[in-house]
Amino acid sequence: MHHLAVRTLALTLLSLAPSIVFASETMQRLDLTTSWVGFTSIIIFVIAYALVMAEEFTHLRKSKPVVLAAGLIWIFIAYYYTAHHGDYHTVEAAVRHNIQEFAELFLFLLAAMTYINAMEERRVFEALRSWLVRSGFSYRTLFWLTGFLAFFISPVADNLTTALLMCAVVMAVGVDNRRFVVLGCINIVVAANAGGAFSPFGDITTLMVWQKGIIEFQTFFLLFIPSLVNYLVPAYFMGKAVPEGTPPPHEDNVGMKRGAKRIVLLFLLTIATAVSVHNFFHLPPVLGMMTGLAYLKFFGYYLQVTRELSTVKVGSVEDSMPFDIFNKVARAEWDTLLFFYGVILCVGGLGFIGYLELVSHGAYGVLGPSIANALVGVLSALVDNIPVMFAVLTMNPDMSQGQWLLATLTAGVGGSMLSIGSAAGVALMGQAKGLYTFFEHLKWTKFIALGYLASILTHFIVNFWTFSIPVNS
Repeated sequence: MHHLAVRTLALTLLSLAPSIVFASETMQRLDLTTSWVGFTSIIIFVIAYALVMAEEFTHLRKSKPVVLAAGLIWIFIAYYYTAHHGDYHTVEAAVRHNIQEFAELFLFLLAAMTYINAMEERRVFEALRSWLVRSGFSYRTLFWLTGFLAFFISPVADNLTTALLMCAVVMAVGVDNRRFVVLGCINIVVAANAGGAFSPFGDITTLMVWQKGIIEFQTFFLLFIPSLVNYLVPAYFMGKAVPEGTPPPHEDNVGMKRGAKRIVLLFLLTIATAVSVHNFFHLPPVLGMMTGLAYLKFFGYYLQVTRELSTVKVGSVEDSMPFDIFNKVARAEWDTLLFFYGVILCVGGLGFIGYLELVSHGAYGVLGPSIANALVGVLSALVDNIPVMFAVLTMNPDMSQGQWLLATLTAGVGGSMLSIGSAAGVALMGQAKGLYTFFEHLKWTKFIALGYLASILTHFIVNFWTFSIPVNS
């Protein structure tokens, strides 16, 4: 019965495929920007995003309002098309397209998060933190060391994970020094966001641009120098304010579990697989990531059959159980993943209505791409870089390679100007609660903004030749 059900489902999907293709080819969109559907959708999205921004106070998970908003927006659009025009296919094809956009991002991130969780369980990050705590470095040395580590780890491990790891170090060594913790956290947020901007794996926005095929993998590294400038400028001013002295010594020696180094190597092999299938065979990078996830699954099986145990905390009791890869999958950031679903479908719905076309004309057509892309970073500090970047990708303005790189840079680092402007900042406000706050970060915003402007200027200088290269997306 099980096999029969699977075959029936497969045949059903295949039978639907021609109608899906036909619908996408004959799609005729209506301008609903001045209709009740458009106004209602805008109101729904604003309310949903207000709840997202208030998550710290309401404790309502951010995925809940945007997932609801996404469903309501598309239901209203579909009702208008069917009730007034009898069109059942246009909206269906558009929704399927948006779900495909999400599916690629979802599976890519799921594979990456599983690897990060496996490395965390094997104590890779804990061992690094332990070494830094035991190092005996001064406060100022630790300020620069944690900053540079955040800058160079985030391109691989993503800016959120990196920021949490480095914040744990700062909290451990500076427990009795409030000023060091505050400055260290701000420095880490800026460094992690800057480091994530020059790698497809460093931030969700860069991943979206790469998966869309706008910029090739190796081209992102042209943003290395502008990203470094973005970090160094505010770090220079903050470094002067870091207190002198050395934290008290610690003897916290943590070792990695068996297989930890091999999992790190498998993660690097997975990244290489994703890049290779995209560059050489023009396949979606997500195929390489899911193939790499299989590497980890087989290695997990090896650990399991050789009786390798994982320590799992159940309540207040630690229990040992066989290494299970699906435990690592289950511990993925599901609230974040579902938040991406809601954002992509919300923004996709607003774009389908016609609002993004109006914004594209007003921003890129009137102001010009340079000013518009600079404003992308400012907007990402106030809202969030994910919907902003997805909106830019959906608008798909006609820009050169240099301008797309500029949009990628500003979306990645602009959120550093406010503590609520990036996932790293929001996470650290929770981790260093009462120490690293919105207003403590705001005191240094002028220097972070100076670094933001300096990074844009640096990009224009060192990558000036890319502004004449057209991009065919």
